[in-house]
Amino acid sequence: MLMNAVSVEADDVVAKLRSYIEDGGYKPGDRLESERELIVRLDVTRARLRKALDALEHEGAIWRHVGKGTFIASPDAGFGLGNLAKLSQKVTPVQLMRARQALEPAIAREAALHATMDAIRQLKQCRDRAIDAPTWDEYEARDDSFHRTLAEATDNILLLSLFDHLNTVRRAVAWNTVVRSSDRPARTHSSFAEHDAIVAAIEARDPTAAHAAMRTHLGSVAARLFGEA
Repeated sequence: MLMNAVSVEADDVVAKLRSYIEDGGYKPGDRLESERELIVRLDVTRARLRKALDALEHEGAIWRHVGKGTFIASPDAGFGLGNLAKLSQKVTPVQLMRARQALEPAIAREAALHATMDAIRQLKQCRDRAIDAPTWDEYEARDDSFHRTLAEATDNILLLSLFDHLNTVRRAVAWNTVVRSSDRPARTHSSFAEHDAIVAAIEARDPTAAHAAMRTHLGSVAARLFGEA
């Protein structure tokens, strides 16, 4: 009887966490609050919260990355979550960046052709929020949001799904620790100007320029990470 009671309590926490995510309007790629904040918001113990997080990760509803946090997974990513986890163990950072360079410039091109004015407005907001990020961790989360909002702007659910799957693998790939010399990105951080160029090309409805701007941006990211253009 006691074991059944514990099981019901665990199910209740899973349901509570699932409802919290649904009611909070979280989108794939969004980062959940820290465990400490969720314990307070959901009024649960740390042990039960972690069991609930384990259950949702097993379902494919969330994706956890040590040192970065818990993220919302793509709605259809669950069917292949185990395969994605295995794939992430085989993919190198260089291979991951080359995959991004193959997919994301095409996404930028499609966004230039199909983005609505509202999508462009949201993209500008994501760009500006990245500039104002108070820490490197927050910048990375906001930069992630910029790239996903760009994928949403294509108005192509298949491209968005491909992006989400690639992004899921990206979070799990074992990157070397990047040594930061400051608490937050400087205003002169090259990604800011590169984001500007991407947004400008999309707003101008110039697919060739959008493709080239994203290609340049990812080449710059690769160069900073491991000296590869």
